[in-house]
Amino acid sequence: MSAIISLDLAGFVPREDEDGAGSADRVWDDERGVVLSVHDFAIVPDLVAPLDAGERLLRELARYTARSGAALIEAEVRELGGVPGLWQLIKIPRPSGPGQIFVGAWTVPRDRCSVVLKVQAAEGAVSGMREAVVADRVGFDTYFRPHPYDPQLSAPHPYHVADLPEWDAHFPTHPLTLVRQTLARVGATAVLDDRFRALPPFTGPAPDGTAPAEAPRRRWWQKR
Repeated sequence: MSAIISLDLAGFVPREDEDGAGSADRVWDDERGVVLSVHDFAIVPDLVAPLDAGERLLRELARYTARSGAALIEAEVRELGGVPGLWQLIKIPRPSGPGQIFVGAWTVPRDRCSVVLKVQAAEGAVSGMREAVVADRVGFDTYFRPHPYDPQLSAPHPYHVADLPEWDAHFPTHPLTLVRQTLARVGATAVLDDRFRALPPFTGPAPDGTAPAEAPRRRWWQKR
């Protein structure tokens, strides 16, 4: 069953999934370099906490993302197709060369499965312009801030104000702007299969909301 049965794909064209024939993933891209994909998983969701965990969910997301070498920009529980889901934006270093990759996702978990709507875009040859301009405008002393979800978080990629949405209008072609806007636009048009909507809701990964340290986790921003 494909959980998302309809999306507004204006501007996107399908491309062959790198996983090859038979993959359940659906992938599109556009002329701006934005990649859009839908992933269905027939296993228990691996979210760090249930959606109704509030501040604990956000704190654990920030910590887990930092431990994995990425940085959580923002996260929020939002509905996708009328069903509660987790909206996330993260950034990761490019595996080769300078710059970053920005990835956004809407994860809609159910009791024994989930669907992920993912959008990503990478910086090109010129990187760091948004950060440099914002730092110059706000001043270095106020540029870096404690992470809003965990002020004590020590991470390899410090939280800073250049990633805030109010700067998107100043950088309309920046990959973070494109990811944030595309995820919101496409997600607003998502239609979920009634059978998926009727499934029991996700109640959490474990009674204490944590997973054993030795248990491997998928990183949703990586290739599935």
